[in-house]
Amino acid sequence: MDSTTTQSASPGLRLIDADVHNALTQPADLLPFLPAYWAEIVARHGLLVPGHSYFSPMGVFRHDAKTPGGGVPGSDPAFLITDHLDRYGIDYGILTGSGVLGISIHPDPDLGNALASAYNEWLAHTWLAHSPRFRGSILINHSDPEAAVREIHKWGEHPAMVQVIMASASNRLFGQRFFHPIYQACAEHGLPIAVHPGTEGRGTAYPATPAGHPTRYMEWHNILPTSYMAHVNSLVCEGVFEKFPALRFVAIEGGIAWLPHLMWRMDKNYKGLRSQTPWLKRLPSEYIREHIKVTTQPIEEPEDPRHLPQIFEMINAPSMIMFSSDYPHWDFDNPQMSLPPLPKDLKERILWRNAADLYDLHPAP
Repeated sequence: MDSTTTQSASPGLRLIDADVHNALTQPADLLPFLPAYWAEIVARHGLLVPGHSYFSPMGVFRHDAKTPGGGVPGSDPAFLITDHLDRYGIDYGILTGSGVLGISIHPDPDLGNALASAYNEWLAHTWLAHSPRFRGSILINHSDPEAAVREIHKWGEHPAMVQVIMASASNRLFGQRFFHPIYQACAEHGLPIAVHPGTEGRGTAYPATPAGHPTRYMEWHNILPTSYMAHVNSLVCEGVFEKFPALRFVAIEGGIAWLPHLMWRMDKNYKGLRSQTPWLKRLPSEYIREHIKVTTQPIEEPEDPRHLPQIFEMINAPSMIMFSSDYPHWDFDNPQMSLPPLPKDLKERILWRNAADLYDLHPAP
């Protein structure tokens, strides 16, 4: 739902978290939702989601977010409510999963499709049925658009599913026609499509940079926004938003400060090279402002805190930014501390209104 046309999000909301990582307690959680053949494989070998050799000295999860029984952080719906939603006064948590996005870059698309289908069943059964404060993301395998479309149609009208999610890593840019059936299905159901990093350089995806593989986790983590720049550039230049004018694309956990550079460069080049994209009717930056959403975590931290609001002003899009915490990962952002001083209207937009408009959310249940 477009926040430029919908300014009627109900009052009473305070905070919506656009990136909450719910997790499986173990791969066996999906066994009841898998066909027998794939259930046997998962029971013996795990999810087989492609990994890489990078390691973070901080680990992946916050140690203080383990469940009361010592389980995987983010795997207990009741504890996540008390430890995160209640603690920070969060009305809704948009669930984005954990460790499952790599299904899109597995060499075997049938395994990816089976895991996506099982995950969505598990998500609805375990999380969305637990509390109306949880909102789900329909997981798809983007390497098989036909199967992804079936999954979107299956769950697209579920009242608690508010977006489609897929890996940001790929061996194709997301503006290309290969992916258009996915966008058509999203548009039919009025669902945004979101991407999340973490799979760059894994499986069938290309290296995390155009110049090759980074050496260490820190290098890899630093450069992740480049894939977002490439995909947004592709989506706009390939005319996706002219073909699907209602589509919204959510770039989760990819930063914000790259947007002014990309907007300015695309607008400048469009003025001289527009003959290559005759389907575009507006400046590229205008499509970005209307169709692209970004999340705050990990928000850039300039030496002078005043510079960050200046970047917000540069993109001139108060409706683009949504708060996210990345709970329960190591670089989690506390909503009470992560944002710089901002004008009241802009802060309200970031903390809840933009997400409420996009996901059609109402006062806290």
